[in-house]
Amino acid sequence: MKETTFIEQNKEKWSRFERVYASTVNEPEELSDLYMDITDDLSYAQTFYKRRTVRVYLNQLAQMVYTGVHKQKGESLKKFFTVWQKSLPLEIYRSRKHLLFALIAFLIYTAIGVITTEIDNDFPRIVLGDGYVNMTIENIQKGNPLGVYEMGAKTRGDQMAMFIQITTNNMKVAFLTFFVGFFFTFGTHILMFYNGVMLGSFQYFFYLKGLLITSFLGIWIHGAFEISAIVLAAGAGITAGNGWLFPKSYTRIQSLQLSTKRGLKIMMSLVPFIIAAGFLESYVTANYQDLADWSKWTLILLSFGIILFFYVIYPMYIARKYPEEVDQQEVGFFPQHKKFAFDKIRSLGEVISDSFQYYRTHFSKFGKVIFSFILPLIAVLVVFQDINHIEDLKKEHWYDWASQFSYMIGYGYKNIQDCIIAFCWMIIFTLTFASIFWSMRSMDETFSWKSYFKFLRKRFFAIWLGNLFLYAIVFLLPWYLLLPALFVIPFFFLHGATVALGDGSFGHRLKKAFSFSKNNYGNSLLTLLLILVFIVLISQPIAFVFSNHFGFNNEPLVRDLLDMVADFTKRIAANYSSNPLIFSNIIRQIVYILFLLFVIPLVIIPTAFAFYSELEKTEVLGLKKQFEKFGKRNRFQETDVDFE
Repeated sequence: MKETTFIEQNKEKWSRFERVYASTVNEPEELSDLYMDITDDLSYAQTFYKRRTVRVYLNQLAQMVYTGVHKQKGESLKKFFTVWQKSLPLEIYRSRKHLLFALIAFLIYTAIGVITTEIDNDFPRIVLGDGYVNMTIENIQKGNPLGVYEMGAKTRGDQMAMFIQITTNNMKVAFLTFFVGFFFTFGTHILMFYNGVMLGSFQYFFYLKGLLITSFLGIWIHGAFEISAIVLAAGAGITAGNGWLFPKSYTRIQSLQLSTKRGLKIMMSLVPFIIAAGFLESYVTANYQDLADWSKWTLILLSFGIILFFYVIYPMYIARKYPEEVDQQEVGFFPQHKKFAFDKIRSLGEVISDSFQYYRTHFSKFGKVIFSFILPLIAVLVVFQDINHIEDLKKEHWYDWASQFSYMIGYGYKNIQDCIIAFCWMIIFTLTFASIFWSMRSMDETFSWKSYFKFLRKRFFAIWLGNLFLYAIVFLLPWYLLLPALFVIPFFFLHGATVALGDGSFGHRLKKAFSFSKNNYGNSLLTLLLILVFIVLISQPIAFVFSNHFGFNNEPLVRDLLDMVADFTKRIAANYSSNPLIFSNIIRQIVYILFLLFVIPLVIIPTAFAFYSELEKTEVLGLKKQFEKFGKRNRFQETDVDFE
């Protein structure tokens, strides 16, 4: 039968099927009959019209019904309560060892604060700061030892503003404690140590003043929920981080994905308690002097009782009720490693998606070059620059990350050494570009230093010269012009990839680089902006881009993990050095350098995929390969055309 005759005979039936399926009136019998007819027509079309549009159309109609029947129903309110009744308690029970470990570690850190304060009565000044300690002493002398909470309500305008600010800060601390668990759980221990030592020294400070019970009854009204949330967030962070440390039969990334989901479930359960802590601190603790002692004890014991019930007693009860589900572990579906085809045209979304996937699957290869070869070279340069700018190392800076990078890279050009160091950094960046491009050229090969240095010998100078325009923009423009320069950088964005991965003479490749960068200008600009937004977001837990100093009370406007660690390092170093800021700034430099090395590949990899995409547009290498295979069918498996 001719295709046109086939369509004429059946088009009314197909049209009727679409109307019935889209109708809100239930006609299940007619729909079922029509569906059976369409599957028969589809079978006929697959036999006689394999490469025709009618087959694709009928296949879409059949899939539309199949997907509609088998799609997952929306989550109901009942499902939400089921999670809290069963799923979440079971997850808490499975993570009980991590939660217990976090509690024990926090108690040890708190004991360290207590013992250190007993040995050195001035230790609270190191942890809490002179201003806070002096203010507390004044409040004690006035007969209002916890007056800081009343001051908080007054200085913030009203109790509602205080509630919002306190809750936001507590939420930030809790989620920060969780997220830094990804760094081998090390970050979680740092925050637990910081908060534990501070709590121990603070409480023992009041004990030395003979006000332990008074302070306890005031602080722990809200502290029962607040401190418990920090400990539980730490346990959730350890749960997530252990997926990276102990992957078992999964890869580390796969194991981290599963453990992060488990940890996030626990974190979500903490939100109501964090909000309750903010409410109590704003509306109850602020008026602690007006409350009878029995009411304070009742609130504290009730709060601890709720935490104990929800995170200990109830999970044990559910685990005993459903023992067969306790050891059930979530099995993740992880697709096989994608084989990246370079001879294809990619959209902007595909370039970014493939770039992140390539980063994830091939990081171990180019990362070995970056951290084994390039990082030691950077360490030498930074040490020379610290000696060269020792006075800058002794002070805090407004935008700390910008100031630190300016003299670590020689960006200020204050002397001849800065110029030499800046040139050396161009070499460093070229080596980094080369490591990415080499990993793509040798994607199917195992790691080999010989292979890398062979590629370096052939393409190093070409990459350096190709990126010279990019280096000029980054190294010569003042820092405040770098953001507007984002609109100029795309004109040179693909130069490095083109001269490194292209064929022909250097002059031919460089000419092609200008053409490719110009043609890809819009996509390059959007890629840079999206990556910049992503970098800002992932830097939030470590060192937020707007974490500038010299704000209110000479404190960072937005305190982050690095501010806490650097501040704690400075206070400890003050006991052993006349220049404690040197040590805190060195800590900052280490974090900045490691962060830079982790994110630079995310900027470089898209240039390679964009280059290959532009190459395919001009030389259609992939299409030529497809033409060579045209008409050839695989004897053992179906081709892509069968699934269109």
